[in-house]
Amino acid sequence: MCTAATFQTKDFYFGRNMDYDFSYGDEVTITPRHYPFHFRNAGMMEDHYAMIGSACIAESYPLYYEAVNEKGLGMAGLNFVGNAVYNDQKPNQDNIAQFELIPWILGQCASVKEAKRLLEKLNILNTPFSEELPLAQLHWLIADCNEAITVEAVKEGLKVYDNPIGVLTNNPPFDKQLFQLNNYMSLSPKSPQNQFSSKLSLQPYSRGMGALGLPGDLSSPSRFVRVAFTKMNSVCGDSELESVSQFFHILGSVEQQRGCCELENGKLEITIYTSCYNATKGIHYYKTYGNHQITAIDMHKENLDGTDLICYAMIQEEQIKKQN
Repeated sequence: MCTAATFQTKDFYFGRNMDYDFSYGDEVTITPRHYPFHFRNAGMMEDHYAMIGSACIAESYPLYYEAVNEKGLGMAGLNFVGNAVYNDQKPNQDNIAQFELIPWILGQCASVKEAKRLLEKLNILNTPFSEELPLAQLHWLIADCNEAITVEAVKEGLKVYDNPIGVLTNNPPFDKQLFQLNNYMSLSPKSPQNQFSSKLSLQPYSRGMGALGLPGDLSSPSRFVRVAFTKMNSVCGDSELESVSQFFHILGSVEQQRGCCELENGKLEITIYTSCYNATKGIHYYKTYGNHQITAIDMHKENLDGTDLICYAMIQEEQIKKQN
């Protein structure tokens, strides 16, 4: 279970909560422009846009959970269990494996507009990376500073939805996620007025009652509504520090604490990490479940014309600044 969101102040921000019951060994990974991507059925991409993101490295290959490229385009994959349907190869289409999709899009596209054109011929393959890393059932949020889309491979085919709020969680399919916001149109950050009855003298007795009814559970439909409300009513200055801080607060409204979501196998789902990308400047900010301090990695401080991956293990231990 995960939540992804976009945010715009002076710069464009993109990121997600990675919610799961274990980690594959996540690393902040920079792929320079000349790292060779070997696609299973689409040849090799030797020259492409550089990108930075959170990934599991397997056999020297970056399996990105989410990333942004040097042009400011971001993409994140989120669990879509029970709905995602992938295919065998099809003629006259771009046959791309699920695990290849993020680098395939971000390596070639500078904008959502360009990504839409590339998606017109896309066929997502039911090819796993390996026996140890089987197929993940995903759908994707793709966004730049101008627009966002949701991409879903389902039994009816590949669906591409305009995403006017720049938010995505897991199930149900995106059109149903978006429709349910109609149920909450009366919510407001302002104090409510008595609409119940003119015959009763009803008064708010607490701040925040305008949002009474905003769901607070950890289900994906509720997280979608909650983070959409938080983002759409967010007030923030244009500075980098304010923007990054506010983005983490937005995703913090739906983070998962250990013990609140127990799985059938007895394991506990948590927010393993939260990422925030300044997609305009190519800076990746993150914090982990065990480390609340925000850490930053700037892709432009590395050699983006190289051929080798640049990886930073995420800091997992709490970093506490002692003031006295």
